[in-house]
Amino acid sequence: MKKIKGIRKRWMVNSISVVLFIVLLAVTAFSAAMGSYYYTTMSNALRSKAEGAIYSFRAYQAESTYYQYARSVVSDAAGEQLEVEFIDSRGQIRFSSSDLTAFRSPGTPDIAEALSQGRTKVWTGSDPSTGEHVMAASSPLIINGRVAGAMRYVTSLRSVDRQIILIVGIALGIGLAILGMVYFSNLYFVRSIVDPVAGITDTAKRIAAGSYGIQIEKKFDDEIGDLTDALNDMSLKIKQSEKLKNEFISSVSHELRTPLTAINGWAETIMNGEVRDAEDVRKGMGIIVSEARRLTNMVEELLEFSRIQDGRFTLSIEPMDIKAELEDAVYTYREFFRREGIELNHFDCEEEFPPLSGDPERMRQVFCNLLDNAAKHGGSGKRIDTAIQGDGDQVVITIRDYGPGIPEEELPHVKYKFYKGSSKARGSGIGLAVCDEIISRHNGTLEIGNAEGGGCIVTLRLPLGGITVR
Repeated sequence: MKKIKGIRKRWMVNSISVVLFIVLLAVTAFSAAMGSYYYTTMSNALRSKAEGAIYSFRAYQAESTYYQYARSVVSDAAGEQLEVEFIDSRGQIRFSSSDLTAFRSPGTPDIAEALSQGRTKVWTGSDPSTGEHVMAASSPLIINGRVAGAMRYVTSLRSVDRQIILIVGIALGIGLAILGMVYFSNLYFVRSIVDPVAGITDTAKRIAAGSYGIQIEKKFDDEIGDLTDALNDMSLKIKQSEKLKNEFISSVSHELRTPLTAINGWAETIMNGEVRDAEDVRKGMGIIVSEARRLTNMVEELLEFSRIQDGRFTLSIEPMDIKAELEDAVYTYREFFRREGIELNHFDCEEEFPPLSGDPERMRQVFCNLLDNAAKHGGSGKRIDTAIQGDGDQVVITIRDYGPGIPEEELPHVKYKFYKGSSKARGSGIGLAVCDEIISRHNGTLEIGNAEGGGCIVTLRLPLGGITVR
């Protein structure tokens, strides 16, 4: 669970960090824009008022007249929210709309620049006398080419700052609300991923502990759902494989024990001299040879299957006379089958086939295994036919018995490893799987079906003109 918690933590930290950065950036930019808007608007308004007041002095050019006019302008502004001041050429306040600052020198940059450089200047800062945050605009009064004074308009920024703080607070609130929505939506989303993964992890641990076949409830039709389906399928297949393995071990143990018991029993009986009749001795030796052959075939099947499973299965490629290999297998089994009352017929064709590239030993193994299967499962028909013929660019080999055949519902599964179906005949259930692998490695096909008139028929198809082994 530590890893799951780690995923949740990393997800939330990463996603929230990005959103927090974006929200802070947006709030900061919005707050700066709103502050700039308010300050710029007020600055333009003060500048306009100061310059407008100076423009009205154009009719008053003598010192006595413009001082008198300045007094009237300042007096008219009394009672307004703006502080209106007339500054003389020395930087002192001569007239003030509040009458509280007269003959005082504020010494602010707007006054100094207006008097020294003869241009309107807007300044924002703390009032030297009160410490209040204010904005001031000073516009120079120029008479006969010299700066005779300045009109100064001052306003408090308290309400503006309060308004900006309110706007910033609202923006921060909206940002926090967005951040909260993102947090809870991400929390729900990551939980919808982490919780199923945690469940899958727990189930995987249970499967690893041996609870094969356990299933997980599928809640989402997405990648998590696909993972759930894959794990459920894996669990079922492991259960099936475990069941097949146990059945295989039980079956092989029984199959190995039966011929060994027969061989040991007859060998001890003959060695102890308990059987004196020559016919009984021959019968016992025949049983010993037959069971030994079955045992050898079974061990070979197990070895080949082990090589296939481990990836060690290889073919020894050399020119191969397919007709001769089939005839050798038929010749080997004909006498064994005769003793069991089974007639083995081989139907050759006049067509001669060029040598094929392949593994003769493994092809003989396929023929012997298929003949042995035909005797085990179809021996009740007392007849087995083999045939070889050409079909275009292929060699077709058939092996048919005249027994009961295979139930139709079992036909698609007979080549699966460990599959034995409803047959009661002895066997490990891997012989056909090994044969199919060998034929497939020769680029051929192995088909199993029921023949017309009864019995089972196995059809092998191998390509002519050389085999490229996979």
